[in-house]
Amino acid sequence: MKLKNDTVMTWVMALTFAATSTMNVHAAVGQEEAEKLGQVLTVVGAEKAGNADGSIPQFAGGLSTPPAAFKTGSNFRPNPFAGEAPELVIDSANVDQHSEELTATTVELIKRFPTFRVDVYPTHRTAALPKANLENTLKNATNAEATDGGLALKNVLPGVPFPIPQSGHEAMWNHLLRFQGRAIETEYDSWNVDSAGVATLATSGTAFNDYPIYRNMDEIIEGEDIYYRSKIYYSKPVRRAGEALMVQDAVNPLAQPRRAWQYLPGQRRVKLAPSLAYDTPNPGTAGSSTFDEIFVFSGAMDRFNWTLKGKKEMYVPYNTYDLTYVDEAEKLFTPNHLEPDLVRWEKHRVWVVEATLKEDKRHIYHKRTFYLDEDSWVALAADNYDSRGQLYRGAFAFITQSYDRDIPDATPHMFYDLVGGAYNINGLVGPYGGINYGEPLSEAKWAPQSLAGAGIR
Repeated sequence: MKLKNDTVMTWVMALTFAATSTMNVHAAVGQEEAEKLGQVLTVVGAEKAGNADGSIPQFAGGLSTPPAAFKTGSNFRPNPFAGEAPELVIDSANVDQHSEELTATTVELIKRFPTFRVDVYPTHRTAALPKANLENTLKNATNAEATDGGLALKNVLPGVPFPIPQSGHEAMWNHLLRFQGRAIETEYDSWNVDSAGVATLATSGTAFNDYPIYRNMDEIIEGEDIYYRSKIYYSKPVRRAGEALMVQDAVNPLAQPRRAWQYLPGQRRVKLAPSLAYDTPNPGTAGSSTFDEIFVFSGAMDRFNWTLKGKKEMYVPYNTYDLTYVDEAEKLFTPNHLEPDLVRWEKHRVWVVEATLKEDKRHIYHKRTFYLDEDSWVALAADNYDSRGQLYRGAFAFITQSYDRDIPDATPHMFYDLVGGAYNINGLVGPYGGINYGEPLSEAKWAPQSLAGAGIR
């Protein structure tokens, strides 16, 4: 992707982005560079200043004060910007004027479907993190290292590992280790919608997502330490009721690859499932996405070469409270795309990371372009291309700030199949009351044998 000079941060382009596939260790930045954090940069590495025309405001610390409509202790977070109206509407009439500020998937959807549009609202830089995460991020800037060609980590404290990234691997590690709370326990739905707008429930379930590295903020994470694990008990549709799945990812996937287990009630036993990674179709979305597309990207990076292209100003889904907390999933479904009235877009600066498939590896995608939010490191979108170089699927994450917790959340995420003409939206929690930040489960409940408790239909 070509990056316009006026949208790339000059200080970013001054860095030397070496080819990550040939490097053994990515060294931390020097003290002089790190001193920009908290000064011209925010602690997590974003540009503190607004942009030239004022459409992106100065960062003022994020959103940590709930609106008056929020009820203390509730999992439902009202939209703090509910009274705002779009400042710009991008549709087929003006898409060419804004194509450089949109993902390839967004442009394709606008050109293909007259009913698709991008409603651009005022930008709010709402991302906020707890104090301990920010303190650790400052330490990581001069201490953290990406090892084994960028595929593993060393000397990293819980926080953003590389607030001033120098490679594509480092930027993606910021996404993978982003703070999502210590644990989430919530019910959710995943829906597939065909080109006629007919919605089919892919799965419903209860998900337990756990982030063990954030239990002890003073402990270095490396090696086989688990940074993410998820356990899902499926309840719908009827044919899936009683199934369970558990996955866990380690900081060094070369030493400890992703481990996964399944429980199928018909077999009444827990099985190791080593194939639940990379481009294996995800049964949670009825095969409409891959396992390494969960939350736009997850898992190991060893099948691709990763290049940090720089930073752009782009229109992306942001502060999508109306979507994240929608009370009825059916309100979102229209033929070919989500209901535009419920998708809020804003202009934000994003890091652009391009992944190209290694010659000796296989994957259904041969090129992938990721767009990472500068304020939260959430992967907000991705364009995925097939072996012919054609756009195959596009992904979006829907970010909101859990203002009562200092947690940026992007649980709902979706995929547009631009070949099959359908879409999937996964992680819809609104119909169940929202996002519940629960207490971490005991270690006993993360034993594979614990999955068998889901075997009752």
